[in-house]
Amino acid sequence: MSEHLISAYDWLRGFHILAVIAWMAGMLYLPRLFVYHCNAEPGGELDRVLKLQERRLLKLIMNPAMIAAWVFGALLIWSNAERAGGWSIFLEWDWLVKLAAISVMTGLHHVFAIRNQHFANGTNNWSQRKYRIYNEIPAVLAIVIVLIATVALR
Repeated sequence: MSEHLISAYDWLRGFHILAVIAWMAGMLYLPRLFVYHCNAEPGGELDRVLKLQERRLLKLIMNPAMIAAWVFGALLIWSNAERAGGWSIFLEWDWLVKLAAISVMTGLHHVFAIRNQHFANGTNNWSQRKYRIYNEIPAVLAIVIVLIATVALR
């Protein structure tokens, strides 16, 4: 199977990039919707519209994109291990930092999913300011991940 992964490397990388783009779009947009939702009157039209948008963004775009990004990323890691001649390459600082940043991004995704449930249940207790701060974290993580992937990794 490893020779198939190596021969499909460019396809895997392409699908991984597409999945990451979709995931990041949601990670940047969902907390912005939460900012607007903080001002919505409970039970009002804006509240209903934002609940629908948030749920669809999370369930139809973000969740599948995150899963696809992880699956294609794992296949790329496996392929890289085969091409590099072993798994020890992944103990280098650049891979460890990238994997840590991706793990933080995944954890943040789950925080956003939990916050979505709070809005859906009408129990949001976070301020608009807190959502504005959380809205910046995916962008910072993306910068770290992309720079490591394009500059540091071999």
